[in-house]
Amino acid sequence: MRESFFETLVGALVVVVAAVFLWFSLAVGGDTETKGDQYNVLARFNNVSGISRGSDVRIAGVKAGVVKSIEGDPTRFEAVLTLSLDKKWELPDDTDARISTDGLLGGSYIGLEPGGGFDTIPQDGTGEIKYTRGSVDLLTLFASFAAGGGGGGDTAESAEQPDAAPELASEPVAQPAPKPAPSAAPQTVTPSEPAVVPADDPYPAGDDGQ
Repeated sequence: MRESFFETLVGALVVVVAAVFLWFSLAVGGDTETKGDQYNVLARFNNVSGISRGSDVRIAGVKAGVVKSIEGDPTRFEAVLTLSLDKKWELPDDTDARISTDGLLGGSYIGLEPGGGFDTIPQDGTGEIKYTRGSVDLLTLFASFAAGGGGGGDTAESAEQPDAAPELASEPVAQPAPKPAPSAAPQTVTPSEPAVVPADDPYPAGDDGQ
């Protein structure tokens, strides 16, 4: 009985999560509809990985529109995006558009960086952002970084190995002469003092008195 109740609870939780995702998808898709206070701008990218219909278009981190459509140009081999922007944003003609991500695990969006030009992009639907930068594949970037780090190991090993033994010199090398052993210190001989005979001695040395 407890197992069936637990399975029912897990199933209900899965249904609720699926409904939330469905509602979020419909809400994002509804934002792509062009309103009266919006205008369309074209932008060409060489790589739009991570971008889909309904992705955000931000200026200084603030949402300024959405991606309305994504098409491919077979003649130039580029992705052509139609951006739906609010008319309150008047973009200079040297605006830069690039694809960024919210961190490593976040979604991708298109960030616009307005330039300093005096002319603005027309808002009649014929404008185009000419300066664009596509998305960067993080997996490819990490793989290339790892490959570069692995190649450096061989260099490190070769640097640690000692060099080959140097060739022997053709001419003999003169060896220094050995130092002589220190001689023993000379002994000092103290001469013996002569015997002193007193003058009043009647028997000098060697006389037995005979």
